[in-house]
Amino acid sequence: QVQVAESGGGLVQAGGSLRLSCLLSGHTVSSYNMGWFRQAPGTEREFVATVCWNTGITRYGDSLKGRFTIARDGAKNTVYLQMNSLTPEDTAVYSCAADLRFRLVGSTRSDDYDYWGQGTQVTVSS
Repeated sequence: QVQVAESGGGLVQAGGSLRLSCLLSGHTVSSYNMGWFRQAPGTEREFVATVCWNTGITRYGDSLKGRFTIARDGAKNTVYLQMNSLTPEDTAVYSCAADLRFRLVGSTRSDDYDYWGQGTQVTVSS
């Protein structure tokens, strides 16, 4: 059974940093993609970042590149989201997701991800 589990959310002051972790388990394929999405109250889910496990190619949501970095650790089946220079506008529930299809580049569409974690709250205070 495929499972996705996030950790690392919390409360941080504006300008601070957080690192989220996401563990993928129970999968039997070696080619997949991991993505991060976020959703603030009253808004639609927003693409944050994705990494293709095969190629290592990363993609980021508009305006996030430069502040957020996604990275993978193959030995630990874990993907990380390093978030720097956080602002109150980054406050949201951050969810990790797995797309077990073969791709050369991860998708930015949430519909392409089949397995989701429970989400972790990130709150940035001003």
